[in-house]
Amino acid sequence: MKHLAYLNKYFFQYKWRFLLGILFVGLANWFRVWQPQVIRQALDTVVAQVKHYKETGGIAAHPEAMSELSGKIAWFGLAVIGLALLMGLFMFFMRQSIIVMSRLIEYDMRKELFAHYEKLDTAFYKRNSTGDLMSRISEDVSKVRMYLGPTILYGLDLIFLFVLTISSMLRVSVHLTLWSLLPLPFLSISIYLVSNLINRKSEKIQQQLAQLTSTAQEVYSGIRVVKSYAQEDAMSKWFAGQSEIYRKKSLELIQVDAFFFPLMSLLIGASIIITVYVGGLQVVAGNITAGNIAEFVIYISMLTWPVTAIGWIASLTQQAAASQKRINEFLRTQPDVPAEVESETAVPIAPLKGHIVFENVTFVYPDTGIKALDKVSFEILPGQKMAIVGRTGSGKTTIAELLVRMYDVTEGRILIDGKDIRDHSVNHIRRSIGYVPQDVFLFSDTVFGNIAFGKEGLTRAEAEFYANSAAIHEEILGLPNGYDTVVGERGVTLSGGQKQRVSIARAFAKQPDLVLLDDCLSAVDTNTEQRIIGYLSDALAQKTAIIITHRIYGMLEFDKIIVLDQHQIVEEGTHESLLLNGGYYTELFEKQQTASSETTH
Repeated sequence: MKHLAYLNKYFFQYKWRFLLGILFVGLANWFRVWQPQVIRQALDTVVAQVKHYKETGGIAAHPEAMSELSGKIAWFGLAVIGLALLMGLFMFFMRQSIIVMSRLIEYDMRKELFAHYEKLDTAFYKRNSTGDLMSRISEDVSKVRMYLGPTILYGLDLIFLFVLTISSMLRVSVHLTLWSLLPLPFLSISIYLVSNLINRKSEKIQQQLAQLTSTAQEVYSGIRVVKSYAQEDAMSKWFAGQSEIYRKKSLELIQVDAFFFPLMSLLIGASIIITVYVGGLQVVAGNITAGNIAEFVIYISMLTWPVTAIGWIASLTQQAAASQKRINEFLRTQPDVPAEVESETAVPIAPLKGHIVFENVTFVYPDTGIKALDKVSFEILPGQKMAIVGRTGSGKTTIAELLVRMYDVTEGRILIDGKDIRDHSVNHIRRSIGYVPQDVFLFSDTVFGNIAFGKEGLTRAEAEFYANSAAIHEEILGLPNGYDTVVGERGVTLSGGQKQRVSIARAFAKQPDLVLLDDCLSAVDTNTEQRIIGYLSDALAQKTAIIITHRIYGMLEFDKIIVLDQHQIVEEGTHESLLLNGGYYTELFEKQQTASSETTH
């Protein structure tokens, strides 16, 4: 239950709606408890009247008897109906207050979780599966909402009904009340024993649901690989295995509930039997009336649902506590690179000039402990174009991720325009860099929407210009709806090269101060690559650009080239100077030249 304490801030935020809900619950139950009393009065009145008629000559001697009894019964009936209508009215108001409050809190929680997702860094997403993240923001929040709404509503309803009902019973007969409520201690013991069991099983179910969601998400995302390897049956069996585990865990919880609810009904039935028997003895003794027995039976019947609901409320509360625990664990996670809150009154920051300096930068990935860079140092002047080449795993992509502050350096420092990158605004850095990662990503949107993603207010003409600069304009026009073509999830309807170039157009559309392309020209031909690099050389001549690539023939116009190997810079210079060194760069260049000549012949 301690995990649910996090929700107190929401109760305070919606305190007036919550307090009104409590008032309406109390009023609804007040009118409900009045109904058995009216019925008792009606029964006692009829019994007393009939007795009077019998003592004074019988019903036949009183022709007015039927009209008098009918009139009194009608008035009592109208009173019961009136009380029922008032009870229903306030039940409507209590649901409008508390259930609507739970929906508003659910809305706020989803926004809070989504905002926290956006603040977390890349390392977090590498540690956690997408399915688990989706489970927390959907299933877990829904279970917490059930606690905030129905659980609290019926919990309050139970408390008010218990207090009002039992106090009314005590006013009639303490002796009969104690006998009628005799089964309740057994109910309390049952709740205590079962609640702990429900809590353990609920937490296991939520964990397995997250696993099941992750499994499904992986299959959906990799469906093309699954089909290309004809692994549909294997993946179906894998998913069925995870589903079977979830089914078994759910059935274990259901079995507990299946035992619990009949037990509640049994205890309530025992209360009614005790009431009728003991009440009958009390009537014979002259301590209570026959109407009081009817009144008590109705009271016990009224307590049937709340008492039975104790188990349901306990189950929902334990499930919500298990879900809120998972949510709290997530909310306590803080990014290594602190996120910033946007301010509407923030002073505009000067554009980046693009002067970049790496000073003995060492970086070790925090999750794996793998060293990606080891004392790397280089400098790029404003407006220069630099290429980074190297073997796979040498640390090329890490340089790009450090520049956009996906991570912070382990040792050394990075200077941008003479200022430590950690002293720059994270948002300003990322908005000033046109970054195209190695694993390009397109949203399930139109081609135009993807190009305009990073630039608010981009016009169609501007989108076409940047698409042309990325050598993709003609191919977009060939799509069924041109720029209005929806590309599907992750751009599935486009080829690899098309996705790369749409991503490049998106980066160009930002008009960034620094362009950072991470091996995003691998799926384009030589002529297309030259067109894109030509845009970098001409239209972005004054912008600093870094291209990470395996192709050397497209680098002839670069101001500087660095070669990485074993996480260090092993060569640095221009194309001509590196060829004279006879090192890895020369070896790679000759291999590509040989492969190119063999292809042409």
